Amino acid sequence: MKILNARALELFRKAGALVDLETQMVRADESLITAALKTAPERFDLVSRNRSRPLPMGGNAINFGFVSGPPSVHCNVKGRRSGNMEDYQNLIRLAQHFNIIHMLGGQCCAPVELPANTRHLDVYEADLVLTDKSFLGSAIGRGRILDAVNMVAIAKGMSIEEMKKEPAFCAVINVNSPRLLDDPLTEGLIALAEHGQPVVVTPFTLMGAMTPVTLSAAMVQQNAEALLTIALTQLVNPGAPVIYGAFTSNVDMKSGAPAFGTPENARANIIAGQLARRYRLPYRSSNCNASNIVDAQATYESGMSLWSTVMAHTNIVLHGAGWLEGGLVASYEKVILDVEMMQNMAAFLEPYSADGENTVEAITAAPPGGHFFGTEHTMARYEKAFYEPLLSDWQNHGAWEASGSKTATERATLLWQKALEGYQQPPMDEAIREELSAYVARRKLEIGAGEP
Repeated sequence: MKILNARALELFRKAGALVDLETQMVRADESLITAALKTAPERFDLVSRNRSRPLPMGGNAINFGFVSGPPSVHCNVKGRRSGNMEDYQNLIRLAQHFNIIHMLGGQCCAPVELPANTRHLDVYEADLVLTDKSFLGSAIGRGRILDAVNMVAIAKGMSIEEMKKEPAFCAVINVNSPRLLDDPLTEGLIALAEHGQPVVVTPFTLMGAMTPVTLSAAMVQQNAEALLTIALTQLVNPGAPVIYGAFTSNVDMKSGAPAFGTPENARANIIAGQLARRYRLPYRSSNCNASNIVDAQATYESGMSLWSTVMAHTNIVLHGAGWLEGGLVASYEKVILDVEMMQNMAAFLEPYSADGENTVEAITAAPPGGHFFGTEHTMARYEKAFYEPLLSDWQNHGAWEASGSKTATERATLLWQKALEGYQQPPMDEAIREELSAYVARRKLEIGAGEP
């Protein structure tokens, strides 16, 4: 792999890899990779400022994340627009509101009205104040990672040294496939590993563009890029938490446009999950689609993605809710549809119930009337306040016109508006709140003066 960072090249050289300083190419043999995998932890917890809800990384745990990275936003009320801070704050309020979303992404939309070199500070502050969930830091350079470390430490009331022992946030390091690791992301990786925060190593491998067109060749390339980058985290800090990430999909061979939620994408997600378990590493994949609007295509492609992530036992499902237009748009309506699909996935993974009544015999025994709606087993789950109005609505055409005739997208518009009305900001000590604001103000002055 070509690595455009002098510190990383020196670490690999000292570890015994073949390093050509002129071409910046690194060649690592099996022994180096094997040694690195031995020190990478198989499991760890990601602990946000809400320490009562740690997220387990590794094993069979599945954690759903939020949309990450789009430059634009869309909703049916205001239409399509550039990302901005107001929408950013509203979107993460939705992420806080829905329990099925376990963690945020990294800039669910880009607040483009803010200066690019300091907007990460405003984003981190919003993440920490408006939610109590873990988030993705920006790994473009060392400074942005250190800002995240410092701000999370303030929010948790911990020292930097204590933070090293309790991972609180993570960041994605994308390999620039094929086989290139750039300088800013490498600096971000080094800073993360030094401070004990998880590195989500994710080659960006699209079959037919960044990799050869066949699935087998793409997986070989993805695996090589992931393993070499994972090894770097352990050369920086043996035992640093690291996550095996996958983002292998394909492009349309006629247009070159990225395609998501395809059979190839689903198969790649499952294969990568098997590889992560082989190496005893936590695993990340994504819920993606390539539709331009919230329609049937957006839903069936996301359904394909989600099923494959669940079947692969993905520990972090990034872009879990809200991704649209191949990642160019964060959609309010898509958040709702994805939340409902993820809730269905979660229900699928749980046992029928813990009350002992859901035996095979009780569920499948044919009732005298030929249906289950009126059986004791079914009726025990529904209060009259629920099912009697429901029956009357079925008989009332006016009620159907008012609610039942809406499309899924129209209904989603009503639901995200209702969710924002019901949002409750998690409490934060006022002294911590003031310390965060003071840190942001100071860092903006320092960055404006040219400091990293």
